[in-house]
Amino acid sequence: MIVVEIKDNEGVDRALKRFKKKVERVGILKEARKRMAYTKPTVRRKVQKLKAMYKYRMLYGNNG
Repeated sequence: MIVVEIKDNEGVDRALKRFKKKVERVGILKEARKRMAYTKPTVRRKVQKLKAMYKYRMLYGNNG
């Protein structure tokens, strides 16, 4: 659980900004989005393979 203590003379906007940073750092939203939809292992492997091929082509060019 993320806790943000509001300091004396601190605005709500500032505290909200710190809260958002903590959420981002921990990766809660990323995890929640990942769990919203199930992807089959075969589909996950296919996507990883396509990403790897794309990175390889960008690094070494289209010829190989």
